[in-house]
Amino acid sequence: MVQLVTGAGALGCWSRPRRFVSYQIIDHKSVIPMPAKKHLNTLFVTLDGTYLQKDGAAVAVKFEKETKLRVPLHNLDGIVTFGWDIGCSPQLMAGCAESGVSLSFLNPYGKFMAAVTGKQCGNVLLRREQYRRADDEAASVTIARNMIAAKLVNCRTVLRRAVRDHYADEGESKLTVAVTYFTNRIAAVQRAAVLDSVRGIEGDAGATYFEVFPKLLTGHDTKIAIKGRTKRPPLDPVNALLSFLYAILGHDCRSACEACGLDPQVGFLHRDRPGRASLALDLMEELRPVIADRVALTLLNRKQVTAKDFISKETGGVEMKEDARKTVLAAYQERKQSEILHPFLQEKTTLGLVPHLQARLLARHLRGDLNGYPAFLWK
Repeated sequence: MVQLVTGAGALGCWSRPRRFVSYQIIDHKSVIPMPAKKHLNTLFVTLDGTYLQKDGAAVAVKFEKETKLRVPLHNLDGIVTFGWDIGCSPQLMAGCAESGVSLSFLNPYGKFMAAVTGKQCGNVLLRREQYRRADDEAASVTIARNMIAAKLVNCRTVLRRAVRDHYADEGESKLTVAVTYFTNRIAAVQRAAVLDSVRGIEGDAGATYFEVFPKLLTGHDTKIAIKGRTKRPPLDPVNALLSFLYAILGHDCRSACEACGLDPQVGFLHRDRPGRASLALDLMEELRPVIADRVALTLLNRKQVTAKDFISKETGGVEMKEDARKTVLAAYQERKQSEILHPFLQEKTTLGLVPHLQARLLARHLRGDLNGYPAFLWK
């Protein structure tokens, strides 16, 4: 399957790129407009045997020597491939790097394998400061606990909405207990003085979140179930769907870090590991409940994705079928088009631009323009 995903999620259909103004924050009273950021399209390719090549100022998607799709590079924000046998010409790789189009290669399960990057962009002084902060435990903690506190707040918001919509008469439900637990954990993480404490609180909260996650599934399909978070490989349909969505969100966060000159490999909560985009994983934490989890719950509860859309492998892992991936990719892009009021900037934007805005706010903090990193809090 070759799919250009726009707001409507239709193959080959175009939506006019939307332009939103992002802002540089000097302090809480002074806001300076930054260059506008376009909300562009993403090209997803999941069909093994596909070959991508540069055709003038466009990318041509070919299968069995026939051009299936041709997309101008200036209308793309990124290209994401899912498969073992998807090729790409060196000319296209160079063109993507020069045009600022992120090009990522993922396996069929959504696990990141490689990405194409060009010359390092951004201010070298910013990256040097990023490295210094990452090597400083105290500096890393101040950033990491804001990110995790925001993640816990956003998880609590997901649970509160479920209580309000489905469990209004069950004051002692597991969800209500979990909401109280998250409130206590939010206070605890704000007091954490070392990274291990932050990681411990996040791990315990994550286990609690996925323990009550089945309560969020209202489709009453007994074959759609989850017993805790499993990955590499996911052991049930819900985990397979979440892993796929987290992989796409990780691509977006990596692209956001690179776009504003940060090194996506060097994080504050996630430590250095060869081949891992640690800073992108940091940035993902606060956005998982808002973007990926909400898409998964919507698809499952509306029965747009059902048990028949998954395959159980001999190894025990579960994989999504081709048609289901198309549905998920379209829903993800539609979710990114949702307009919100950014809680810190107090400006209207879309969820798809939030990773870029958060990366820029983090860069402003590292430069010393903000006393702290204002993590994203969903309401």
